[in-house]
Amino acid sequence: MQDNDYIQLKTEVQQFITPDQAWHYSIVPKTINHSFLEFYIDEEKATETMPEELEMLFGKEVRLIKIKPDLVRKTISRYYRKRKQRTSRSISVTHKDDEFLNKLIEEAHQNGSSDIHLEPYEEKCRVRMRIDGKLIERYVINLNEFPAIVNKIKIKANLDIAEKRLPQDGRIFFDSGDEQFDIRVSILPALHGEKVVMRLLSKDATQIEIRELGMNENQLHNYTEGIKKPHGIVLISGPTGSGKTTTLYATLKILNNEYSNILTIEDPIEYTLEGINQVQLKESIGLSFAKALRTFLRQDPDIIMLGEIRDQETAKMATRAALTGHLVLSTIHTNSAWGTISRLIDMGVPPYLLASTLNLSVAQRLVRLLCPHCKKRESFSRKLYPDNYLPPRNIESQYIPVGCEKCFYTGYKGRKAVYEIIPIDNELQERIKTRDLKVGDYFKKNNIQKLENAAFELFEQGLTSIDEVYSIFMNS
Repeated sequence: MQDNDYIQLKTEVQQFITPDQAWHYSIVPKTINHSFLEFYIDEEKATETMPEELEMLFGKEVRLIKIKPDLVRKTISRYYRKRKQRTSRSISVTHKDDEFLNKLIEEAHQNGSSDIHLEPYEEKCRVRMRIDGKLIERYVINLNEFPAIVNKIKIKANLDIAEKRLPQDGRIFFDSGDEQFDIRVSILPALHGEKVVMRLLSKDATQIEIRELGMNENQLHNYTEGIKKPHGIVLISGPTGSGKTTTLYATLKILNNEYSNILTIEDPIEYTLEGINQVQLKESIGLSFAKALRTFLRQDPDIIMLGEIRDQETAKMATRAALTGHLVLSTIHTNSAWGTISRLIDMGVPPYLLASTLNLSVAQRLVRLLCPHCKKRESFSRKLYPDNYLPPRNIESQYIPVGCEKCFYTGYKGRKAVYEIIPIDNELQERIKTRDLKVGDYFKKNNIQKLENAAFELFEQGLTSIDEVYSIFMNS
């Protein structure tokens, strides 16, 4: 089956050959069965000896179908991402499960994937990777091979291979010779077996720059002024996967110096920064955010970073820490920066305390950017907006994703954060104290850019598509 100038491949067929084999021989698998193999091949690369060479490689009769070079190249670009050249390789492969697992992790890391999902179903198991926020199916595994792979993951993560009824969490340190990083492992018993999610955690936060995250100049000024205060709370809200942790680490990088004692409690520790004391949350043994925070206050801290404010106890303790002269950074799950105020009041934080401790309230989302090499311009209709959305300006054209070799035919390349940043000044403090939470007039008067307006600017500039910002417009 063919579409958009490339050949569509089922995962079972695609995974039969490796990216190295696809690029080296310029082949695309067509038919895989017990008696013979059938490949499409670049007509300019096909030689008389090629079938014999491939038969030796795969151990079966090989049939080749010559097609145009451009069609082969586009198909390979979409399904077989080129691997980075490696100067050394220190992984010891002692078993086929080890080999597959190492290959899987290396591929995910090289493609910039944040998570690997291994999911068992009634007839097969699939492997998906989250790249730029979207899950992409990469492999299909036979049901009888899946338990051995799960056990191998459990062994590497120091988990109990005999326990198959309860969820388990662990950690793997992966060393490929050139690069080292941690992997958080979560195992969940499901209907047809154990579902595994492996989150790849970056090791080094020294490359994260606050200026490169997506704030405009006014937002950056308000943010940096807010974090310079010696005490108070800075809160970042947004759903899982919206880049909150990256913003927090970029902030810690600015604040990190030899004169400050910085303590963090995280779940998980996603980056490491020299000079910062980082603690891993372990609720199974009673080390919760609240308990860690209680201990932190006896450690003479200047700055405290809490991975998340999840409950009333943590919210109240964070407020108390800010009142006693500490700068507290944390995240919270709300839809907007101003919605954080209502959420904390609902958690039991008195409005007068919240008003006197909150420095900044921030909301953010991650938006996929259109590939600059293949995006296409076309006319735009207001009907494409959500029903309740009123755009700040009219636009007559938009850019849509197409897909090319540069973006692996996804139409998107990279992501950018959009922000809503509210510095809490004297006027807002009074409004919080009196629970006057209608602040639309204040935002306009003080040039506070709302989340949907930041997203609209990206769309208006042709940097992203309406599909990417639609959900943000819905919450306006």
